[in-house]
Amino acid sequence: MNYVQATQEITVAIPEICSDLENTDIRNSYHLIEFLTDKIKTMIRKNDTHCLSRCLLMMDEIYKDGDQMVKDAIENSFIYSLDNCTAFCDKEYRHLIFGHLSPELQQVYARQIYSHSI
Repeated sequence: MNYVQATQEITVAIPEICSDLENTDIRNSYHLIEFLTDKIKTMIRKNDTHCLSRCLLMMDEIYKDGDQMVKDAIENSFIYSLDNCTAFCDKEYRHLIFGHLSPELQQVYARQIYSHSI
């Protein structure tokens, strides 16, 4: 799936963000993932766990079915920003957030974190 297909999938799966998505100029995979990451950050701050869980599951689906550009955008934008997104969350909330990520994305996150700490 490319970013155009992923955008269509998001509009179906998460109707709450459709109007924002339609008003955003999505030109490539990075724009799409940055948009979705910003929405996830907002949901984390607002403690909107219902929509947040659907967004995180959608991110997993996009990663699983996405082309290489989509996967790279997720790894380099979304995964990279997870620590920043969850920095002020309590331990339980952070655990809930990471619990919604697929084992594959959790592995990407761990690899990225541990490669930067060396």
